[in-house]
Amino acid sequence: MTFHRMHPADQIVTIMNRIYENCLTTTTGGNISVMDGHGDIWITPSGVDKGSLTRRDICQVKPNGTVVGLHKPSMELPFHASVFKKRPDIKAVLHAHPPMMVAFSVVRQLPELRMVANIHEICGNISIAAYATPGSAKLGEIISAEFEKGFDIIMLENHGIVAGGCNVFECFKKFETLETAAKIHINASKLGTTKTTTSHEPALPATYELKDFTKTNHSTEECDARCEIISLIKRSYRQGLFGSTHGVFSVKLTDGSFLITPHCTDRAYLTEDDLVHIKGGMKEHGKIPSRSARLHMLIYEKNPGAGAIVAAAPPGAMAFAVTDTVFDPRTIPESYMVLRDIKKVGFSDLGKVAEMFSARTPVLICENTQIIATGQSPINAFDRLEVCEATAKAIIAAKDIGAMVHMSESAIRNIDLAFNLE
Repeated sequence: MTFHRMHPADQIVTIMNRIYENCLTTTTGGNISVMDGHGDIWITPSGVDKGSLTRRDICQVKPNGTVVGLHKPSMELPFHASVFKKRPDIKAVLHAHPPMMVAFSVVRQLPELRMVANIHEICGNISIAAYATPGSAKLGEIISAEFEKGFDIIMLENHGIVAGGCNVFECFKKFETLETAAKIHINASKLGTTKTTTSHEPALPATYELKDFTKTNHSTEECDARCEIISLIKRSYRQGLFGSTHGVFSVKLTDGSFLITPHCTDRAYLTEDDLVHIKGGMKEHGKIPSRSARLHMLIYEKNPGAGAIVAAAPPGAMAFAVTDTVFDPRTIPESYMVLRDIKKVGFSDLGKVAEMFSARTPVLICENTQIIATGQSPINAFDRLEVCEATAKAIIAAKDIGAMVHMSESAIRNIDLAFNLE
């Protein structure tokens, strides 16, 4: 999605729709603004249903204060205008009340951003702003003062969060990632003591240098594979398994090459053509593959039976990746049959990670990094990731109810025999 080519009103509607559809705001909650090249502020209206917002609903506020549009601008216009004034580098501001960050705002604490690699890289440092009446000049002064200190995300006491960025998608990316961090933190706190990453650097290199090859044709197998994994990537995003810029899918073709998601491209709008073909140690010309490309290459080399790989950081399963709690899938037959002997592993040695996969261990929990699921096909790999997250959520929920009783060893042996599991 190339937001810089869209009208500001369309940018706002697009992102507000995503926020509302993902249950990160309510019908009348939240507001977004964009400052255009003429100094006009485009902003969501006051009191208009966020679930049915259209471009005609967006207000245009001129530098002299004149309002153009069908509605009154958001009552939070003063703080949006103040942020733009104090931070000329910021061209978009997003404010909303995502549930898990609201939980942090009412206890006046910040979530730990260094539990999962790359979250701090996206969000940066966060500030806490003192409470003030919504829509008041005082609130605007408090928020803009924090932005003036260099923060790009502000948590408002007993209110919600505000994110600023060079465009509205950058705001959304920070906002979405922060809410994911909050979910992981809350889930992990129910399991045990949390662990942070030991390095401020991302777990994988920012780019993965491969020589280019020029494609001359697309086989029917490749075309089918591109279509299938794009469908599964979008499903993964809708289900909260992927984020807008995290989550990697790859599929191996019969010639040993594979297709993989591109680096830092919005998962909600990926197309078949965005996928990157990796062949003979080279990448498709003109495209940048996910920085997980080398790891996927190693997994396919060491596991000939793997036909697809999916890696993500869903908030339930990641709670196990940031604590010492053992993930035991023997909760219900499906969880055991799909996940088998799921293991936890460090992420510093990619070769070691690749070697740990087997028929009995098709899924790995990588400490402070991600969940990786392999499968014979894309839908098989996706199913394993989906079951892993569902199982994790069930285990976490059980913590609030009573002592867990896992399936007995005899029950597991009977399943192994009945379904001829290795």
